Amino acid sequence: MDKTFQIGNKQFVLDQAKAEEAFAAKRVINGRQTMAFNLLPLRYQWAYETYRTMKANHWEPEDIPMQKDVEQWRSNDLTDQERWIIRMGIGYFSAAEGIVGDNIMHVIREMVTAPELKLVLGRHAHEENIHADSLLYMISSLGINPHECEAMFEQIPTILRKNEFVTRVSHSLRRDTDLTDPANKRLLAKNIFVFGQCMEGTQFYGLFGMILSLYRQNKFPGIGQMFRYTLRDESNHIELLRNLFMDLVEENQEIWTDEFREELRELMAEAVRLEKAFIQDCLPTNAVGLSAQEFTQYIDYIADRRLTGVGLQPLNAGVDNPLPWLAELMDISKEQNFFEGRVTEYQKASSLEAVSDDDL
Repeated sequence: MDKTFQIGNKQFVLDQAKAEEAFAAKRVINGRQTMAFNLLPLRYQWAYETYRTMKANHWEPEDIPMQKDVEQWRSNDLTDQERWIIRMGIGYFSAAEGIVGDNIMHVIREMVTAPELKLVLGRHAHEENIHADSLLYMISSLGINPHECEAMFEQIPTILRKNEFVTRVSHSLRRDTDLTDPANKRLLAKNIFVFGQCMEGTQFYGLFGMILSLYRQNKFPGIGQMFRYTLRDESNHIELLRNLFMDLVEENQEIWTDEFREELRELMAEAVRLEKAFIQDCLPTNAVGLSAQEFTQYIDYIADRRLTGVGLQPLNAGVDNPLPWLAELMDISKEQNFFEGRVTEYQKASSLEAVSDDDL
């Protein structure tokens, strides 16, 4: 039904049917094209809710003190293994975060058509910038040679292979891709799966756990706090890309074939193999309360959670979590509510909601 407004001697008629038609044309891809970035009415409510959660969790690296970290780094109290874990963490993440941000902005965000999806993906990319900035802050605070970080990223084979794994699926998807072609739809879905569930959801978790194990032992409190904030952000990124993947598949059922599902499982299996090799480089000797064997099993456990979360069969059904203490610091049972149980200085009070023990 049309709605008419009479303002003075002017009359304005709003076509309700046309507005509803525009709303119905919203899609993840191949939706209504418009020059206006009009969010309302929201079709993907989850995207806007995720955006608000991410915005409320905003943090800045410089607000986290690094004095204790610097004292420990300059002292003789650390083992070579502990220093190596920090170097590997800074060396890998200082560029990996940029790879994710570039893919979000210049591949996925360019291809989706609903404004609320572009909104939340823009926030995702912004958080990757914050994470990259936090790595620069760590490097400058500890006095690590930045050329050393670049060398680690480009010259350690296990890091190089992880990066090649994710970039090969993003480089074939840039502007002017015909997304009416089912093959290109599958390629985009594969990209979202690889970056969300394989890279951020699985391959980031090896070093997250190692650095947080140091933090748990009162080592590197500043770096550990930044990684905790980063992990909270990553949990939202994983869920964002999981929902985006599921909606893309739901709207394009022709791509969800047995062959494609198996291809995705094989991609996760490759991601796991690469991460296990990387873990061996991070932990060449057992230290800091962790062994490489326990951590590779942990990656199997995480990978299966990611697979089942998007409706795929696990690779190692029934594998146990060998590191249950990480459930308190990482995603496992508290994935979406990592910090919601307490008020932090980086979370606006107006955005907080009560969280019961059952939610955590």
